[in-house]
Amino acid sequence: MDEDTRYEAVRSRDARFDGEFFFAVETTGIYCRPSCPAVTPKRRNVRFFATAAAAQGSGFRACRRCRPDAVPGSAEWNVRADVVGRAMRLIGDGVVDREGVAGLAARLGYSARQVQRQLTAELGAGPVALARAQRAHTARVLVQTTELPITEIAFASGFASVRQFNDTIREVYAATPTELRTTAPDGGRGGRRVTPSAGIPLRLAYRGPYRSGAVFDLLAGEAVPGVEEMSGERGRRTYRRTLRLPHGTGIVAVGERAGSARSTSGAHPGGWLDARLHLTDPRDLTTAVGRLRRLLDLDADPYAVDERLGADDRLAPLVAARPGLRTPGAADAEELAVRAVAGRMGAEHLVRRYGKALDSPSGSLTHLFPEPAVLAGAEPHGTLGALTTALADGAVRLDPGADRDDAEAALLALPGLDAGTVAVIRTRALGDPDVAPPGLDVPDSWRPWRSYALQHLRAAGELDRP
Repeated sequence: MDEDTRYEAVRSRDARFDGEFFFAVETTGIYCRPSCPAVTPKRRNVRFFATAAAAQGSGFRACRRCRPDAVPGSAEWNVRADVVGRAMRLIGDGVVDREGVAGLAARLGYSARQVQRQLTAELGAGPVALARAQRAHTARVLVQTTELPITEIAFASGFASVRQFNDTIREVYAATPTELRTTAPDGGRGGRRVTPSAGIPLRLAYRGPYRSGAVFDLLAGEAVPGVEEMSGERGRRTYRRTLRLPHGTGIVAVGERAGSARSTSGAHPGGWLDARLHLTDPRDLTTAVGRLRRLLDLDADPYAVDERLGADDRLAPLVAARPGLRTPGAADAEELAVRAVAGRMGAEHLVRRYGKALDSPSGSLTHLFPEPAVLAGAEPHGTLGALTTALADGAVRLDPGADRDDAEAALLALPGLDAGTVAVIRTRALGDPDVAPPGLDVPDSWRPWRSYALQHLRAAGELDRP
């Protein structure tokens, strides 16, 4: 998009582009999402930015009316396989907060200077600024939707100190944390607020239509007892699972949103799924949210997917019947790879025998899925042993910043691992939107959304699930 096209999106308040770019108004010092309901500013006063961090770095503050930092993440960073896309996924996973810029660069295989230069050139902000914008967003959500103490929110958001937290909030929102809390939608009088013991409630935003029923059907069919559970009636189900996180463990719950799949017309700009997180260490909040978003494919761009696939004669009726169909990812990429090899029954066996018991079970959730290193030591033989050993020693990397081609090549080099299983791992664990199983004749016109095309064929019963 050029700047004139972006301005037309702002004039029409087109919510399809929320999160894809941001605009700022020089006369007010405020930056907004494209769908901001405020009076459209004059073109000469508008500047455009690829990220909220770039707008903040240029001295603009977040609009209190449209809350531009509360939109779904850009689908571009979720899809791209280059260093910028990989870096953005790692930053979203909290790598900069945990390991610094040096850790981010090491995971990408570049020097810190190269990473800084590439991100700044393309996004208008370096890794530190991008991570800072993410921390500020997380902090605002916690300040306005929970009763967590301000000090606890500072560290849960990834800030190194309360002073850094206070300074950043004042700079980004032109308000103190206390003022943000009193200006919450409920006026600071309660609403959705809960005590910390009840978990952290969040709304996970998405753009466009969302076929939550299809996603929850898949999760229900794959659920491994002890690690996952699905409860409730269709349309009102709740999916819960345990998570192993960098600083501790967590239990996440997300509710199916009835009626969340509608027409792809501009009348349906998007929505959200309600989630609740119980964490043993609040510093894991950003990582847990990122993994849940990848599992549910919440950062996809259904408009782009449906437009391309809907132009195909074979897929057109399928897309019309299921607008916004997603391709779920994984809450834990290494776990998904192990499950792809072991199968559902095998995964149950692994959990019963090697899974780590939770200190405090929650209903039927009693265990964490066993780590690759544990499995490699316990069952070192066969294809599963080769995979878990490679995951444990780093020969195969499946983190959000992994190079998909390198990971696929490393997986195919393992004894007994067939190309079909590797395709599943690439689609689900690595979030690749453009994977076609070997031996299947898939037209090039479906690129770059072949993973979504296959989901439509499976949903219509024209293709078996892997």
